Amino acid sequence: MNRLHRLQLTTLFDFWGHSVERPFSYIMSSLLSNTLVATGISYGSSAFMIIGGVIPYVPQYMAISSSGSVGGFSTQVCLVLLLANFLRIAFWFGHPFELPLLLQSIIMIVAMVVLLQLCISVTSSNATIKRRFLDFDAAFFWKWTSFDDYLQFLAAVACVVGVLTASLRHNYVFVEVLGLAAVMTEACLAAPQFWHNYQSKSTEGMSISMVLLWLTGDVFKTLYFIVKQTPLQFWLCGFIQVSID
Repeated sequence: MNRLHRLQLTTLFDFWGHSVERPFSYIMSSLLSNTLVATGISYGSSAFMIIGGVIPYVPQYMAISSSGSVGGFSTQVCLVLLLANFLRIAFWFGHPFELPLLLQSIIMIVAMVVLLQLCISVTSSNATIKRRFLDFDAAFFWKWTSFDDYLQFLAAVACVVGVLTASLRHNYVFVEVLGLAAVMTEACLAAPQFWHNYQSKSTEGMSISMVLLWLTGDVFKTLYFIVKQTPLQFWLCGFIQVSID
């Protein structure tokens, strides 16, 4: 009887061990798989945030380059994005946020400078009167003839924002106002383009693909802001941009 009992107990334990081991291994493999998927999605969304902002401007750049005309595109879009991203980078020094958003700002500045250079090279070829930044003529603000004048203005803005941020980055009110200014400026991105087309009563020369990509990117960006729990200023910016798009 003792030998029979031992045999039965051994069989029972073996059965129990296999029964427990199989669900446990299944659960562990599922968790590992889900972790890898979640990590992949996280890295993928971050990578898209970094480069996704410049994608809408690729069709516009190609349209201007092939046609040799700026057409219905407003270069004030470049101005808005440059100012917004200068301010956003400054905001990061006072209130650090997601690194992909910082990298996005750097890449966007480079992209806007490249697009602006193309626009000015196209428009300046037909200019009869030279307009300079150092003329300080408000009537011709952002309508200068030479690309160098735009670089001078941007350098001046970068210096002013940099000095103020270095001096006041520990001031809570200044930092929060800086962040709000950054995202509200970016939120008004489509406003110059809208006004330009409204005045001309035409959208000729403006890439519709750019607008569709604006909308797609802004929806994704707003969801990213919410999921990553970025500062409230970013949420507000996203909602306003989607509405304007």
